Amino acid sequence: MAAPIPDSGVQAQQVRGACPHDCPDTCALVTTVQDGVAIRVQGNPAHAPTGGVLCKKVSHYTERVYHPERLLQPLRRVGPKGAGQFEPVDWDTALDAIAARLKAIAARDPQAILPYSYCGTMGLVQGEAMAGRFFHQLGASLLDRTICASAGAEGLTHTLGGKVGMKVEFFAEAKLILVWGSNSIASNLHFWRLAQEAKRQGAKLVCIDPRRTETAEKCHEHVQLLPGTDAALALALMHELVVNDWLDHDYIARHTLGFEALRERALRWTPERAAEVCGIPAQQIRDLARDYGTTKPAAIRLNYGVQRVRGGGNAVRAVCCLPALTGAWRHRAGGVLLSSGGFYPVDRAALQRPDLLAGRQPRTINMVQIGDALLHAGSPQFGPQIEAVVVYNSNPVAVAPESGRVARGFAREDLFTVVIDQFRTDTADYADYLLPATTQLEHWDIHLSYGHTDVLLNRPAIAPVGQARPNTQVFRDLAARMGFDDPLFRESDESLCRQAYGPQVDFELLLQQGFANLKVPEAPFAEGGFPTRSGRCEFFSEALARQGLDGLPDHVPNHEPAGSSERYPLAMISPPARNFLNSTFVNVRSLRDIEGEPILEMHADDAAARGIRDAQVVRVFNDRGEYVCKARVSPRARPGVVNGLGVWWRKLGLAGTNVNQLTSQKLTDMGRAPVFYDCLVEVQPA
Repeated sequence: MAAPIPDSGVQAQQVRGACPHDCPDTCALVTTVQDGVAIRVQGNPAHAPTGGVLCKKVSHYTERVYHPERLLQPLRRVGPKGAGQFEPVDWDTALDAIAARLKAIAARDPQAILPYSYCGTMGLVQGEAMAGRFFHQLGASLLDRTICASAGAEGLTHTLGGKVGMKVEFFAEAKLILVWGSNSIASNLHFWRLAQEAKRQGAKLVCIDPRRTETAEKCHEHVQLLPGTDAALALALMHELVVNDWLDHDYIARHTLGFEALRERALRWTPERAAEVCGIPAQQIRDLARDYGTTKPAAIRLNYGVQRVRGGGNAVRAVCCLPALTGAWRHRAGGVLLSSGGFYPVDRAALQRPDLLAGRQPRTINMVQIGDALLHAGSPQFGPQIEAVVVYNSNPVAVAPESGRVARGFAREDLFTVVIDQFRTDTADYADYLLPATTQLEHWDIHLSYGHTDVLLNRPAIAPVGQARPNTQVFRDLAARMGFDDPLFRESDESLCRQAYGPQVDFELLLQQGFANLKVPEAPFAEGGFPTRSGRCEFFSEALARQGLDGLPDHVPNHEPAGSSERYPLAMISPPARNFLNSTFVNVRSLRDIEGEPILEMHADDAAARGIRDAQVVRVFNDRGEYVCKARVSPRARPGVVNGLGVWWRKLGLAGTNVNQLTSQKLTDMGRAPVFYDCLVEVQPA
């Protein structure tokens, strides 16, 4: 559909909202509406973290809302699963059929029904509010939502006590910034503006990343380590801090736990040992340690790339120990930030109502291993075979690892699949019923951020396009048909927004200006007070030790370490393409045209050894499958490592697959998370 063209002289209105996408910036939006048509989406200049600026992706948001391939009515499958052949039906027909099928399955065992969702929207209401109530009342299987950040979250919790860190605005005052595992120019634009301000004031910027990203090119130095070796680097930095006495002994004594044990471990990690593991010069480690140990204030912007390997939780733990060793937390421009999400007083129980389980304890399915789960026939240990999946806010056929198995699982003829989405994604092609969802411009929602400390309210700017309905309304409608008659299933979206924070946040202020600041100290841990059980930064974690795990951070080698296989000698990481956000925006043509085609970045030496030319079609493969794409011979790749940029929809790939055909369903050391960047492959001309 094309965007309607306003034709009256009615003055345009501006509506405040929030960007819903999985990004730490969580921008405040202003949507200009005329004659009921959204004609422009901009950043809110009154919101300091946004500063009136949006990324290129969200600047094109009206193109997404009025996309010609937008789902506008319910559809019912009429062809083979995966073929994407549907016929239109009305809402009552679709909802009646879905409810009847779910009722029949639940009568046997409701655990045979599985919700599958993640952060297609980060909104607390359109995410898991009414959906959580519905599936808790039903008694369906629980979903372990671990596909992005849970290893890092666990590492933070066992070190700092939660998903907490320094306030992002004070990076502008730092004198040294380590950008660790983040292509901030592409995925954390508003932090990058602060880093640039610090750079103009004389700060040194160091990027630590296996790929020579756009961000690495703009930093003073790039530490291009091998994937999965971040903990080894952090431990070697600790070694140098200890032997050169670049330590804040007073801060360590008063505000940390386990220093002597950590000191002994660090002394075993000489720069030479770490250099061999990381594939970087020992002198680069020494110089980085000197910079970090002697520059005040020093700040670390850590991102989730470091935790998408087997030792991801340990890597986050190791990096997060560094600021407490040097006393960097004393300064408001010192410390580390991976996530600020733990500062928010969200009342998830009020939204999702786990009490509706009423004592039942359904099994939990890890979303990372959805491929194996869908292909499991059922057993006493596993529980019943999965008979129905309801997918919303996610595209698992494209984004889940080992996607060949995921696709085979969704292709089961006996699996009943409902997909709620705005577009016909890879997963939607396998749906029995496909239901049209609203976009952020068409519904209420309320947001936290994992990159700043403001609450944002999203108000609907336009009426739902076509017959689209909010997720919440779909689950209200299904609840009514399932006989769930408690009034809590009829609460409005605005009411749910009000419940999200209760009295902790001034909702009238949110209505007035669209955002509200949390009261977080400028230097939250200057005097300790970490939200751990001990109140200290825990170098040694008793909680981990009680689980039989190492209480100290350590380097945990990858499941598939670089250089460990003759058959698959190349390590592959799959960072996001700059103009996509996971699998979102892939179908926005203006953005896809910028990306061109699915590519694999290769170092010139690796390409030459295989007779591969730039722009040549190549076959990337391992025991899990193969992926056909274009080779890009590029200095962005280091020798021995290839970069498969994602996440393209499979059906838009050169041969109907994407990079996740190659990734595995193995899990991290803690947090039960995926290991997307722990993957060995070989590459040949196609």
